[in-house]
Amino acid sequence: MTTAPPVRAALIGYGFAGKTFHAPLLMAEPGIALTHVASSNAAKVHADLPHAIVDADPRAIATSPDVDLVVIASPNDSHAPLAEAALSAGKHVVVDKPFTLDVAEARALIALSERNARLLSVFHNRRWDSDFLTVQQAIADGLVGTVSQFESHIDRYRPAVRVRWREGDGPGSGLWYDLGPHLIDQALRLFGLPERVQASLARQRPGALTDDWAHVLLEQGDVRTILHAGMLVAGGSRRFIVHGDTGSIVKPKIDIQESQLLAGMAPGAPGWGVDPDPLLVWDAEGTERTRPATPGDQRAYYAGIAAAIAGIAPNPVPAIQALAVMAVLDAAAESARTGMAVVPHLTEQERAAWH
Repeated sequence: MTTAPPVRAALIGYGFAGKTFHAPLLMAEPGIALTHVASSNAAKVHADLPHAIVDADPRAIATSPDVDLVVIASPNDSHAPLAEAALSAGKHVVVDKPFTLDVAEARALIALSERNARLLSVFHNRRWDSDFLTVQQAIADGLVGTVSQFESHIDRYRPAVRVRWREGDGPGSGLWYDLGPHLIDQALRLFGLPERVQASLARQRPGALTDDWAHVLLEQGDVRTILHAGMLVAGGSRRFIVHGDTGSIVKPKIDIQESQLLAGMAPGAPGWGVDPDPLLVWDAEGTERTRPATPGDQRAYYAGIAAAIAGIAPNPVPAIQALAVMAVLDAAAESARTGMAVVPHLTEQERAAWH
């Protein structure tokens, strides 16, 4: 029996997302070989990936005949044009979140991927975080009964505005477009598409050029979902809070894989994704107990990509699911501008495909 050669992958962008998340996770997947990187800093890339081919021109990398899969981890406003170039050149494509700048760009990429019969996926890696997996399993196991309220927080304390594109005033910048896709994707996984979205976005830090605070309410059937992110929360906040008709659960701390990657831990090393922070559970009588956290493992995303390209498993994050995230992201931005509740702009066909 012969073994298929690994998928040849190119990574576009070697900033925070590319270096911290994509490169280590790609290298941890035996079915993928990270062979090319688009970056203006070849020395930085070669310090980690000495054998990679580095080119400062992202389009040259995206269309290279020696590449099968293009992973786009460049600034948000470049996602759609680079994905279009790669798909047009016959490549499979992974796009870091957010998928695009708006729903229209996302629709165009989905149509192009379908015409060219190429995989298109979005890096919603936090589906495989320990905190989310723990809460998802607890809800499925009926620990709170029928859910009535769900809260998801990613709060930090970073009072100084940093000079980087994510905190600038360009298209696709701001905290909502940075963290909102994670919060939305997890909420949609649990409770489905919202009927309405209400949001408030703000600039709270002195000198802020874009939003650095977001508070969003999703009406998801009988569930009221609160999504919150802020940059002036000293000590952080509880990651998840869930209330139901038979109890409540709280997951106090966030998944540790990002901190492990920043510390230089290789994905899959001993202790990878192991979460020492237990779930707190209260029953109807108010009795408190704890439940061990489910380990997280973001390696599952690229394992799924390799299997999908090989034709032996489905796309781990189909583009239609990422389109729904974009629709909610856009609806929240519109709600914040208008002060009105907004219905996510999805066609009936798109809603049916999402389901």
